[in-house]
Formats: sequence, structure tokens, C-alpha cells
Amino acid sequence: MFESLTDKLSKAFSKITSRGVLSEKDIDDAMREIRIALLEADVSLSVVKDFIAKVKVEALGEKVVKSVQPGQMVIKIVHDELVKLLGDDDTKLNFNAPAPVCMMLVGLQGSGKTTTAAKIAKKLKKNKRVLLASLDVYRPAAQEQLAQLGKQIEVDVLPIIKGQKPLEITKRALSEAKTGVYDLLILDTAGRLQIDAVLMDEVAEVKKLAKPTETLLVADALIGQESCNVAREFNDKIGITGLVLTRLDGTSRAGAALSMKMVSGAAIKFLGIGEKLDDIEEFHADRIAGRILGQGDVVSLVEKAIENVDHEEAEKMASKMMKGSFDLNDMLNQMRQMQKIGSMGSILGMLPGMSKLKSQIEESGVCDNLMKKQEAIILSMTKKERTNPDIIKASRKRRIAQGAGVEVHDVNVLLKSFEQMSTMMKKMGRFGSISAMSKMFKGNPFGKISGGLNKRFPF
Repeated sequence: MFESLTDKLSKAFSKITSRGVLSEKDIDDAMREIRIALLEADVSLSVVKDFIAKVKVEALGEKVVKSVQPGQMVIKIVHDELVKLLGDDDTKLNFNAPAPVCMMLVGLQGSGKTTTAAKIAKKLKKNKRVLLASLDVYRPAAQEQLAQLGKQIEVDVLPIIKGQKPLEITKRALSEAKTGVYDLLILDTAGRLQIDAVLMDEVAEVKKLAKPTETLLVADALIGQESCNVAREFNDKIGITGLVLTRLDGTSRAGAALSMKMVSGAAIKFLGIGEKLDDIEEFHADRIAGRILGQGDVVSLVEKAIENVDHEEAEKMASKMMKGSFDLNDMLNQMRQMQKIGSMGSILGMLPGMSKLKSQIEESGVCDNLMKKQEAIILSMTKKERTNPDIIKASRKRRIAQGAGVEVHDVNVLLKSFEQMSTMMKKMGRFGSISAMSKMFKGNPFGKISGGLNKRFPF
């Protein structure tokens, strides 16, 4: 989502970071390019004007003029203002009410409300007993869709009774949530293709009855500046407490993320980053600002890895590393663990300075396709071949290649990669196990990484 804006901002910054002294004209030129980049990213004009004005006041200050690295200081100012623009306030969900707490999702049709309801339920079910309920009696099979999603994530869904209206379903859901001793009730309301009085009146009645602690507007990031109008209308007529931006993995220009918070005054709570039910992440303004400025988001990458990586498997791997007994089964497990974290492009996008490489890799699909091909090759081997790759000679290579639907050359590439990885693992074994390394971060596994701006900017 942010690649285009990141590239344009990087070009603007490259002209000032190479200079030891910045004049007022240099800063004006940089602000002009930043303004153009934001406008082309579909950020609303009023937001851009306010943002540039604040940055310029800070950039022309004595702190920048006397700085040893004035260009880096300007980048820091832009970063800080982006954090304020995106919302540096508390983005945690409000559960400060007697159980069952109610959450309501609103938005236009096609914004991804139903899928988002399931994603949030899956994320929260680790600590809360969740009940899902669909109030969408207008879109064909909308209630059945939520029921199917509920089965996939193993979360209870309010049974469907044909002919009931949204208010009747809400009453039944509230009653079921109380009698079933649920911690959280998530209401998936109906949407329309456009905002109308009927939609707003219905949602307002549901909200009055349910009294949700969170009313989240689910908005498609692809609709650009129109998202501001949607946010304004829902906030004025319903009152929203938070935003969920979907399709951030698409080709949108980032304008929605930068504009909706300022227009609605509601904090962004979640970001939808893909179609899978795990593809949702909590919003952190400083991390998104870092991504926009090409600084990556290492903290989110580490959190994602810890959430998705099997810790028992990691310990077993560490033990094998210590013994130097790494085999092709271990290589297969590593590839599968990597796939749980995300595509190679998405991982690189969280690393500083890798945004350009990320887009190139995602367009080519080389890394992810190669990983799938190598997985097929390993699965085509016998158990003996996986544990003892040295026995794989010419005839075995031909059989393995035929079974995997690849060329013998591809098998050779895999075996070469395995050999290099095995050598690396043996070297890593000298540093100790994963559990030993984790003790270095005892108390705060991200402490060394999330040290704040002082770690990002060299001053």
C-alpha cells in the first residue's frame, strides 16, 4: 500500500540528507515535493495543508539549522508529525464494561465487514469467549457466510432464524451472550452500496439497543478520498469509536490511512493486510510511519514471528543446531514456518531500506514460487533421502525431479542450498540454543528493538 508514497518521499529526502547545511529554499523545495507526494497518495487537501504547515514550522526552527545532520532532523520531524496525524493516542479496544461486552462493526457494503468480524474474533478468542452475530438480512447469504467463517475459526455464531429483522436479531444475540456467559459479542451490521437514511436509522437503532463499547467503521482503503466522506457521515450520524482499514495489501495510495483519523477523530484500531483470517494486525502509528518513511517495522515482524512460529519446533531445531544434525526434514519445517509469517515480499517490507526490493520480489514472485518448488522436491524424496541427503545421486535425482514435476537442475539447486544452510546452522550452533538467547531479552523480548526514535535516528 505504501510503496509509491515511500518512493516519492525517499526522493524528496535524498536531496536534503546529502547536504551539511540546509537553507530555507532547500526546506521549501522538500516541503513542495512532500506535498505533491501526499496529494498523489489521495490524502485530502485540508489534511495535507495542515500537515505541511506543522512540519515547515518545525523544520525552519533553530534545532534543525544548528543540527549536525539537518536532513535527518527533518526526516525525524516528518516522522513525528506522521505519528500525530495517524493517531498517537491509545488504540486498544475498550472492554471497560460488564460482560458480555458488545462490539459493533459498521460500514458500506463490500468493505469487508463480515470477514473482519471473523478476523477480530479469531484474534481475541485466545483470551475471551466470543459470540458472532450477523444482522445483515439484505445481502444474499451474508448470514451463512459468517456462520461458515465461525466454523473455520472455531467461534460460536448466533443461529440463523429466517425472517427476523436486525433489531430482533440484536435482542436475541444480547440474550444469548448473557445466558451463554460470553465475554464478547460482535455484531456484524448490514451495509449499503452508498450511505442513505434507511441504513443510518437502522444502525442507530441497533446501537441504541446494544450499547456497544466499540463501534468500529470498517472502510476499504482502495476508495481513496471518498473514505473521508464515509468516515465523516458515519461519525456524525452514528458516532464511531474506531476505524478498521481493509485491503492494505492492495494498490491503494495510502490516502485513507492518512486522512480518516483526522476527519473522524476516531483512532485506527486494526489493519486488514490480506484475505486470510490471520491477515489482520493491531494498528501502531509509529510503526506505520516507519513503513511510510522506508524505515521498516522490525517490531511487528518479530511479534508476527513469535505468534506464528512453533516454539517447540524452534527448540528442537536449536538442539539439532548444537549437534550439527540438520537434515532436509528440518529445512522443510523451516520453509513452512516462514510461510506462516508471510510472503517474502511482506517480510522484506518490514525491514529497513527494503521497500524497493519488496516490490520487485512481489512482482516477480520468484522467492515464494521457489519455496513451493523446493517443498515439492523434498516431499518427493523418501524418508531415508531426507535424513541422509548424501545418498542422493544421479538416478535418485532423476526420480525425485520426475515426482516433483521439476528438472534435475532444480534438485541440484535445492541440495546446494541445503548444504549451505547446513554449514550455517553448524556455525550458529556455537552460539547456544534459542532458549539461551531468549534469556538475553528476559522481561521484554522487544526491548532491544523497540527502543524508540533514538534507535531509528542517529542523534
